[in-house]
Amino acid sequence: MASSLVFVSRPSFPRDQFQDLLVLAVAEQLIPQGQELIVKSSEERLVAKAQLGEGSQAQVQQLATEFVDRHVSAGTVGYSDICLAVVPEELSSAPQLLLLMDVDSTLIKQEVIELLAAHAGREKEVAEVTEAAMRGELDFAQSLIQRVATLKDLPDSVLAEVGQRIIFSDGAPSLVRRFHAAGHKVAVVSGGFQQILDPLAEELGLDHALANTLGITDGVLDGTVHGQIVDRQMKEAKLRAWSSEHGIPLTATIAAGDGANDLDMVSAAGLGIAFNAKPALRDQADVRLDFGRLDVIADLVLDDLN
Repeated sequence: MASSLVFVSRPSFPRDQFQDLLVLAVAEQLIPQGQELIVKSSEERLVAKAQLGEGSQAQVQQLATEFVDRHVSAGTVGYSDICLAVVPEELSSAPQLLLLMDVDSTLIKQEVIELLAAHAGREKEVAEVTEAAMRGELDFAQSLIQRVATLKDLPDSVLAEVGQRIIFSDGAPSLVRRFHAAGHKVAVVSGGFQQILDPLAEELGLDHALANTLGITDGVLDGTVHGQIVDRQMKEAKLRAWSSEHGIPLTATIAAGDGANDLDMVSAAGLGIAFNAKPALRDQADVRLDFGRLDVIADLVLDDLN
């Protein structure tokens, strides 16, 4: 099946430079000759979509990656200036999509466990372990158990305090609104904590939301995680389970995250997106999104722009 090639600029990227990049894509045969490329606006971003001929998805993806790498090396553009995605026809023509996202450093700007650890005076220690886990250097489940243990004896009131400090990633509410307006499903799955996630999911009206549950005894965090830990295998399992529940094939799913813990779901989805990601995920995902606007995902896969 034919795919589409989607260019999305960072906010306020000069239109003439964007047009020049499209000309280069045609000249270098990334885009077939003779197409009328219409540039649309999304917030302050520029969006252009080109139809590609029949061909291997992997081959087209490789050509698109090489195109961006080549022009970054030449100084024509930076990774934080442009997002280029090859969107399969099976996804763009699907009647309903499922978008599944990570939470910490994806749906929201912070790492919740680091905010909690600050209350215990262990923020630096926990941040170092988190970074190593997201780079894929540590087993996630073991690292989570180690980090949660540092929270032992904190009053459960810190959960509400931390919840009030959460900041959504730029464009997150808009992304969810646009997907729901188009009749699609939006879910999140997190290595963070259900007690923090539930209010966020309610605020955004998410269709599904799963995270780990912190153990609480007599109003105090007991330093444990209850139930099965949400790790990379669980994230992929929920992608498959929720897509099946809604009758959505995997080819019509999108998964987005930032770390090694997201690798399995990003690899399994019809379109996998690395959002300001660590190399462990960035180098394996279908799409590299290196500027902090989460609603770029809607620009890539929806046809809702005037």
